[in-house]
Amino acid sequence: MRFKSNAVFIQIFCWLFAVTPFYVFAQDTDTTILKAIKTNDFAVTGDGSASNWNAVRWLTLPQRNPGNIVYKTKIKLLYSDSGIYCLYHCEDKKITATLKGDFLDLYNEDVVEAFFWTDESIPIYFEYEVSPLNYELPILVPNHQGTFLGWLPWHYEGNRRTRHAVHINKDGDQITSWTAEFFIPFTLLRPLTNVPPQSGTRWRVNFYRIDYDSGESYWSWQLTRKNFHDYERFGTLLFK
Repeated sequence: MRFKSNAVFIQIFCWLFAVTPFYVFAQDTDTTILKAIKTNDFAVTGDGSASNWNAVRWLTLPQRNPGNIVYKTKIKLLYSDSGIYCLYHCEDKKITATLKGDFLDLYNEDVVEAFFWTDESIPIYFEYEVSPLNYELPILVPNHQGTFLGWLPWHYEGNRRTRHAVHINKDGDQITSWTAEFFIPFTLLRPLTNVPPQSGTRWRVNFYRIDYDSGESYWSWQLTRKNFHDYERFGTLLFK
């Protein structure tokens, strides 16, 4: 009877595999797709303490040029009716950050970055950076075949402003990591198309970190070729 039961089980499994669309299996193993879960709006505190974050798992960003340092970097992402929430956790032992102002070249020091390309038919995307000192760089980037430059937001106030906060974690006097949490309102992304997203909407995105403890080290979700602005190599954000 055991052999007969096993044979029946194998037949049923083979039948299910044959009739189930391939994408059902591929979605869970495709490392170029990140699914965004919808949530209610919540306060941004910098330490990721909001219970909303419990609904989503961490996504590890690979370190692309490990040298004298090896740190872990991971992110979480959620969205609401009003905007996108991002949470970064960055292992670190030394904070390299001296710039004290928004709209500066934050990428020359420790920083995390997020790129959102909402419509693949138009080579314009939104780039957001935040430093461990909680200064930000929000820019819209037109990119024509590798020639690009960022534009700062106009009337950057009210419901068009981001919300961002950071937290430095220590064990005694020793820095162990830092976290960055930010909210990007959909009103800031207008007039980009595919905004606000609906269930089933797909954007192209990428997520990065740069650290300067010992030279320049960087992490990215999807590996790019020449620089972070290689939008053709971005992954896909699928809104659920």
